[in-house]
Amino acid sequence: MTYWNIEAITGYKPITTFWEDFSIADAFGVGAVKDTYKRAFDEWKSDYKYLTELAMVLNWKIWAWYEKDLALGEVYNDLWKATDAWCCKYLKGDELTYYLQTTD
Repeated sequence: MTYWNIEAITGYKPITTFWEDFSIADAFGVGAVKDTYKRAFDEWKSDYKYLTELAMVLNWKIWAWYEKDLALGEVYNDLWKATDAWCCKYLKGDELTYYLQTTD
């Protein structure tokens, strides 16, 4: 499992286990990644901070896989796009501001 060094790079301290969850799913392929995403999104879409971190993890996973495994890179890109679109459509006010500032 790879280490997510987001805190060392940006100062953002992770609040979920999403990085670890997806790192485990990576070993089992695209289907496992999609299943992990569905469970995480369905469970946490009402928590804007968790949802923000989910988007961040998906974005970092795109970069982790784009040159190593095209299928994983593409699925992470598709999931990130869907999550970002959902957040931009449904988050409002301070929640949307948090999402946009944190993911910027």
